[in-house]
Amino acid sequence: MEPLGKKQNVVDVADLTRWNFTQLLADEEEKPEDTGSKSPFPWRSDLNSKLVLWKGDILTLQVHALVHPTNEMISTKYEMTARLLQEAGPEMLSEINNSVRGSKTGEARLTKGHQLLARHVIHTVGPRFNVKYSTAAEGALFSCYRSVLQLANENNIRTLAMCPIHSSQRGYPLEQGAHIAIRTVRRFLEKFGSNFETIIFACKENDVMETYQHLMPLYFPRNWKEEMEAKEYLPEDIGNENGEPVIAERKIRIIDKPTFAAFKSLGEEFDETIDLNKEFRSPDGPAVGCHEFAVMKEDIDKERLCTLQAKPSAEQLEKERARLYEKFLLRAKQEDLTDIAQLQCIYQSGVDRFGRPVVVFIGRNLPANCIDMERMLLYIVQMMDPIADNHYTVVYLHSLTTADNLPATSFVKYAYNLLHDKYKKNLSSFYIVHPNIWFKISTWFFTTFTASEIKSRVQHLQGTEYLYAYINTDQFDVPQWVFEYDLKVNGPRYYAPPEDTVDEL
Repeated sequence: MEPLGKKQNVVDVADLTRWNFTQLLADEEEKPEDTGSKSPFPWRSDLNSKLVLWKGDILTLQVHALVHPTNEMISTKYEMTARLLQEAGPEMLSEINNSVRGSKTGEARLTKGHQLLARHVIHTVGPRFNVKYSTAAEGALFSCYRSVLQLANENNIRTLAMCPIHSSQRGYPLEQGAHIAIRTVRRFLEKFGSNFETIIFACKENDVMETYQHLMPLYFPRNWKEEMEAKEYLPEDIGNENGEPVIAERKIRIIDKPTFAAFKSLGEEFDETIDLNKEFRSPDGPAVGCHEFAVMKEDIDKERLCTLQAKPSAEQLEKERARLYEKFLLRAKQEDLTDIAQLQCIYQSGVDRFGRPVVVFIGRNLPANCIDMERMLLYIVQMMDPIADNHYTVVYLHSLTTADNLPATSFVKYAYNLLHDKYKKNLSSFYIVHPNIWFKISTWFFTTFTASEIKSRVQHLQGTEYLYAYINTDQFDVPQWVFEYDLKVNGPRYYAPPEDTVDEL
C-alpha cells in the first residue's frame, strides 16, 4: 500500500529517453563530402543528450522547474492553470497574487512549486495571434521562451520541463510556434548548455507531439544525414544568433571605416580612415555634387519609416489567408478527429425551405476549456469545407450554454480570419437561438468590428418555434433537452411568423 499523501504516476527524468538515443548515430565515415554549404544547426550530440521529447502530463514530472503558460490574469479557464492551482495548494495562489498576476506578454516570473512535484514553476504569458500582426506575435513568443530559459539559468535550475507556450486558445498556429520554441532552445543551449542537465519538451496532445517530432530534427539533427537533409527543409527565417525572428526592415548596416570608393567612383576599397574636410578642400578631391553623398534622393530614415508603417495590401492578406487555409485543410483531412465528432456539438441537419444545407452548432456540447480548440477548428473545416462551396444556413443554439462552453474571443477571431472567403460569401443566414443579453452584446461587437461582412445575416431568435418559418420540423434534428428548455423559458405557446412571410435571402 502506498503511504498516505504520496503522489501517484510520478515520472523520474532519469527514466526518459534522451533525444540522441531516439535514432542510431551515423558513423564518422558516413559524413558526406564538404559541399561548402554548412548547416546553421550542425549535429551536436552533447546538446541532443540534454534534450527529451516526451508525451504526457507535465505535472507528473519530477523536475527542478516546469513552465506554466497562461494569460495576464492567470485565468482558470485554461485547463493547466486550473489543475496547477488545485494541485499546488492555496499557497501557490497567494504567491501568484503577490508577484505574478498582471504580468505582461513575453514576461516570465518564478514561484515555488509548493505541493507540486516540481520545486519551482516559471509562469509566462503567451501572445495572442492575429495574422495582421504576426510579426509582433512571433517576437513576443520568442521573448517568452527566452525569458523562461534565462530565468532558469539565473536560478540554477538544471532540469526544466516546457510545454508549448503558444496556445490554440490564444489563436497561435501550432507549427509556427513550434519552430520558434525549438530554435530558441537550440540557440540558448549552444551558449549555456553546460548549465543544464535536461530540458524536456512535454507534449500532451497527439498533434502537438507529431509536430515536434517532425520539426526537432531540423534544429537538433541526430546524425550527419539528418543535418544535411535539414538544410533543405529549414524555414527562410531561422532567426539571429539567439533564435529571435529577424525582420529585414530593421537591419541597418554600419561601415566601420569609410573608403575612397565613397569619393572616387573607381570601385576600389581602402582600409585607411578618410578625413572628409581634407578631401573636400584638396584640388584633387571630388567635385562637389559628384560624390555619392550629394546624390541621395530622399531622407533614408523617412523612407524606411514609411516602409515600416505601410500596411500589407488586401491582396497580400488574402493570399496569406488562402495559404494558411489550404495548409489547415490538408491537416484536417489527414487527422483522426473522431473524438471531436463524438461531442456532437456541430453537425449537418437536413436542409432549409430553400434546399440549403443546415449546420447546427450546440454551444452546451462544446467543452471549450477541456479540449484543444485547434482540433475543434480542424473538425469544423473537415466537415464544412464541401458544404461551404454553395449557399448554406447555420443554427447556433445558445441554450444552457455557460462560460465554460465559450472559446476565447481571440480564438474566434483567429478562426474567422483563417476560414476561406467562401464561408462568408455563401453563408445565407446565421440564426442564434436562446441568446442572453451578454451574448447579444458580444455578437454585436464581433459582427461590427471583426465580421462586418456577415452582420446583416445574423438573426437572434428567442425560441425554436421561430425557426420553423425557415426550416421544416422534419429537417431540424436537435436534442430533446433543447425543446424542454424552450418550453421552460417561453411557455407552451408563443408567436411564430407564418410561412408566407418568409423571403429568400
